[in-house]
Amino acid sequence: QVQLVESGGGLVQAGGSLRLSCAASGRTISRYGMGWFRQAPGKEREFVAGISWSGGGTRNADSVKGRFTISRDNAKNSVVLQMNSLKPEDTAVYYCAASSSYYFDSDPGEYDSWGQGTQVTVSS
Repeated sequence: QVQLVESGGGLVQAGGSLRLSCAASGRTISRYGMGWFRQAPGKEREFVAGISWSGGGTRNADSVKGRFTISRDNAKNSVVLQMNSLKPEDTAVYYCAASSSYYFDSDPGEYDSWGQGTQVTVSS
């Protein structure tokens, strides 16, 4: 199983930007789809963005389209979520996850490795 560690969260004003990083260890993630999810207090964990093993396929949730970008660097065994034009409703704990297949999915149940999460707080 791969170990995932997120970083880059913090407090930012509305309209600002943050760059979340996910560093993997224990095995290469180059053959696996990766995803970012988030969970706000009292809400279910939701899909934010996903990227296929090669980086050739990506998808964002409707709520973040045009604002967030997911990318990966397989040589560095890492994944990045660039978040721009942040809104207070983006406030949540953000999790990086590794799929068990080449592709990503919006269903959290399709991922077998998770990071511990990083807090993102957007003030109005």
